[in-house]
Amino acid sequence: MTINVIDAMKKRRAIRQFDGRLVEEDKIRTLLETAILAPNDRMRQPWHFYIIQGAGKVNFTQLAEEYLQERFPTKPNLVQESLKVLNNTPLLIVITADQIANDADASEDNVFASCCAAHSIWLAAEELGLGCVWRTRGIALVRDARLNELLHCPPEQKVIGTLCLGYPAEQPPIPARTSYTEKVTWV
Repeated sequence: MTINVIDAMKKRRAIRQFDGRLVEEDKIRTLLETAILAPNDRMRQPWHFYIIQGAGKVNFTQLAEEYLQERFPTKPNLVQESLKVLNNTPLLIVITADQIANDADASEDNVFASCCAAHSIWLAAEELGLGCVWRTRGIALVRDARLNELLHCPPEQKVIGTLCLGYPAEQPPIPARTSYTEKVTWV
């Protein structure tokens, strides 16, 4: 089944509940092949993808639990609900952006390009019948240095997000969006 890009954009929404089935390797490869087609300044192709499944996911989940318990010591229900979502997620893709020493502008451009790669994965997931949510807080561990250690991520790579992917166990309603007319200034 082929979905055109505009339809995929209209249908795209955050899926946080998965049915537990593993994502097939050929679909993971398709997601990554799509990601590298994202626009990027000067063809630097500044992204790197860390695929987390199996034993790697067990380690990631342990790290997330430590992080959440430290961050929210008085909110055990929040910690448990977050971990429940993570335990139900069969595939994580952590995306990084290359940082260029002494060139903050190029480094920022690389973050923008890597964000485009993340969005490309999300749209490809929609076409492949997968659900996706892009996490930058909480269980995503984006701002926790221990994630870099777990991934053996070099310091010149900045983590920009964790994509949680799998076969949807839910089909939440498509959220209402503010009309573009309220967000546009014609000059």
